[in-house]
Amino acid sequence: MGETRTATQGTAFDGFTDEERAAMKEHAQDLKRTARRGARATKANGEGDVLAKIAAMAQPDRALAERVHAIVRATAPGLTPKLWYGMPAYARDGKVVCFFQSAVKFKARYATLGFNDAAHLDEGTMWPTAFALTTLSAAAEKRIGELVKRAAN
Repeated sequence: MGETRTATQGTAFDGFTDEERAAMKEHAQDLKRTARRGARATKANGEGDVLAKIAAMAQPDRALAERVHAIVRATAPGLTPKLWYGMPAYARDGKVVCFFQSAVKFKARYATLGFNDAAHLDEGTMWPTAFALTTLSAAAEKRIGELVKRAAN
C-alpha cells in the first residue's frame, strides 16, 4: 500500500503515501463525528454523510458512487451507510461489509468496489474482494446486487 522509496532516490521512506495519510486523517474525523453524535446518532446521519461525500466527488466517480449507493440501499436496506476512511461504506452490526473507493482518492485509473472479510463472500480457497469499476452496465449492476445481497446476509 505504501510507496517504496530508497535512499538512492534521495528521499526518506515514511511508510505511507500522501493519499494514505489523507485517508487516515479522514478516518479520524469520521470517528470524531460519530463520537460527537453519541447516542443520538441514527442511520440517517450516516446516510447524509455518505450522500454528501458522494456529491463532493468529481465525475465519473460521482455517477458510479450514486449507482452503487442506490444498488446497495435497494438490495440490502439493513446495511448501515457510513463513512470509512473518508469513503462511502456500508456496515452490518458496526463492521464495514463493502465500500466504494473513488479513482481520484488514490490517483488510480479506476474506482473500486471493495468487500471486507465481514462480507463472507468465500468461494472455495480463493475469491475476489475488490472490483474495478469504470462504467456500470446492466450486467455489472446485477452482479453488484448479487454480491451485496450475499455480503449482507
